[in-house]
Amino acid sequence: MPRGGYLLALMVLVGSLVFVLVAWHYARERELRAAEASFVARTTEMVERLNQRLVYYELVARGGTALFASMARPTPQQWADYVDSLNLRARFPAAEGLGFVGYVSNNSLDDLQIEWRESGYGQLNVRPHGMRARYAPVLYLEPRTPDNVAAIGLDLLSDPASAEALQAGLDTGEARLSGPVQAYASDLMLFVPVFRDGDRPRTPAARELSMQGWVYLPFDLDRYVDVSLGTAYADVGLRIFDTDGGDRLLFASKGGQAEPAFHHQVTMARYGRHWRLEFDSPPEAVAAPHVRGLESMLALGMVAALLLYGVAWTLARTEDRAVVIATRMTEDYRRSEQRFRSSMQHSAIGKALLDSEGRMVEVNPALCRIVGRREESLQGQAFESLFEDDESSLRPNGDGTTDANGIHRVTRHLRREGDLPREAQLTYAPVPGNIGQDITGLVEVEDVTERVRAQARVHALNRTLEARVAMRTRELSQANQELEAFAYSVSHDLRAPLRSIDGFSRVLIERYENQLDEGGRDYLRRVRKAATRMGELIDAILQISRLGRAELRRESVDLSRMAVEVIDELRAGDPGRELAVRIMPGMAAVGDATLLRNLLGNLLGNAWKFTRGREHAMIEFGANEQPGGDVEFYVRDNGAGFPQAYVNKLFRPFQRLHSLHEFSGHGIGLASVKRIIERHGGLIRAEGREGEGAVFYFTLPETVEPATDSRQGA
Repeated sequence: MPRGGYLLALMVLVGSLVFVLVAWHYARERELRAAEASFVARTTEMVERLNQRLVYYELVARGGTALFASMARPTPQQWADYVDSLNLRARFPAAEGLGFVGYVSNNSLDDLQIEWRESGYGQLNVRPHGMRARYAPVLYLEPRTPDNVAAIGLDLLSDPASAEALQAGLDTGEARLSGPVQAYASDLMLFVPVFRDGDRPRTPAARELSMQGWVYLPFDLDRYVDVSLGTAYADVGLRIFDTDGGDRLLFASKGGQAEPAFHHQVTMARYGRHWRLEFDSPPEAVAAPHVRGLESMLALGMVAALLLYGVAWTLARTEDRAVVIATRMTEDYRRSEQRFRSSMQHSAIGKALLDSEGRMVEVNPALCRIVGRREESLQGQAFESLFEDDESSLRPNGDGTTDANGIHRVTRHLRREGDLPREAQLTYAPVPGNIGQDITGLVEVEDVTERVRAQARVHALNRTLEARVAMRTRELSQANQELEAFAYSVSHDLRAPLRSIDGFSRVLIERYENQLDEGGRDYLRRVRKAATRMGELIDAILQISRLGRAELRRESVDLSRMAVEVIDELRAGDPGRELAVRIMPGMAAVGDATLLRNLLGNLLGNAWKFTRGREHAMIEFGANEQPGGDVEFYVRDNGAGFPQAYVNKLFRPFQRLHSLHEFSGHGIGLASVKRIIERHGGLIRAEGREGEGAVFYFTLPETVEPATDSRQGA
């Protein structure tokens, strides 16, 4: 059960957390209310700006009514001059223009059209066509943009939105704002009625008789909002709904993308129209930036509460922990002593506790078995009395080793009662004894006699093996020298009879050709061809033997440049071949330049030979980077290829997979390539399909950075 101290600590934690949370909540609500009040004030400013802009529009329109008051009806040119003087587009970018809508009865429409045509204004085409009691055609609209010109003659009483605003202006004699007009390019229109004689009659009937038309200002709602508010309120989301038009959405801007912190709604009534404006504030981090600081205050308060709880909890547990630690230390000491006694008694390695004078205070049964004495006879005896060699070997300056922790290891000759001396591995470690005990060290004794003897036998066997390896190496070297001498002797001894065969057969053909029939001449040609073939095989034997004797001279070799030179030589020897060659630039390796030239000559020469007769023949020499950073080079062609089942025969001397009638050769090119690769410590492999080409992959372990001046063959 928890004690009073733990309950007090828990009460401190709960009380401090409640206090911190209440203080944080109060401060947060206060900051949010202040931020919301600031946001509402901003929305009031926005509404005021929108109202003020509409007032400007009304003033511009009423200026047009003053023009009608000064004359019966201005001409289109006078109206255009007046609108140009206002500089409407520069001062009011959202306004599409300033115009005049006439109020015409059905009986007066023809007179208006005749007057319009005779005055030189052109044809007045009132749209939409049809018989109506009243018409409100657009007569003037400046400036003359394409949309404004197209609006001339449009009967605004035919559209419900504009007809409602026109009728309201006629009934009240005041300026009226329309809803969105479907038949017109602009969004909204502001209408100001124009009466004859400039004064507004008092009664609706009198206004009906005195009505001349309306000066109107069409404007784009989106631009109107942007111009009115500017960029100062770009972070505030705004939606405008026309409540008189079925709660229709007129304008919407998102403001920020994040969730707004506050919402506010205002109803705006102007010129007989009611708009509902809905505002969205920026997110809480922007609208109420001080709230984030309160989160830091909350975290700090909670940390302080936890610290208070930790202090109270620590004080409450101090007494209990002291008791638990004391009990645990007692139990640990008992178990440690028990483990030590068990390890001493049951260990297979001999152990002895030594005092400061080197006498054995306690020994285990394993040590008694190793030295062949009883435990009673060992206790109190000097540990040095068990060995035949001098005690200096136990010191750090003796023949043993000592590490940084003071552990000393040494091998000594152990004296055994009634037996020959044995080898013992000693490990001396300093250990503290209990209070009142004079124990300074622990010595472990391990009988390693059999191990030492086995090591001696291994050393002797190694020496024997080394002598055998040296003897076999000499024998192999002598055999290689004899084989090289034999190959050289055979090749030179065979040349003399070959030259005789070749010479006498040539003499027979030259002198006695007419005396022989066709069969005899054919035999002589075969003899000469066989002799030539034998000479070439002898040269091949000498070439293979030289590859094994030549000394490697390692240097950086530009393989790309070397391959280009080999291809150039092949083209010079066979100028009629049409063949595409692709050589990757920048390939380089470390090796013997002569041998690597031989390697590329054989691989590229084979590709050149086995693509003969192939349409669109191709040879490619490149490299691929392998996992681990190694580079594998390859030579690929689309020639005759070979069956993959016979790939192992490719690299054997004098082994051929194609007849001499198909492709000439001696069968030692790829054998030479393999020997060169292996002398450089690399590997070679081949892949092919009969009639589809072959690719040879090889590695040269010591590669270098790619060369920068290699060129590409084509």
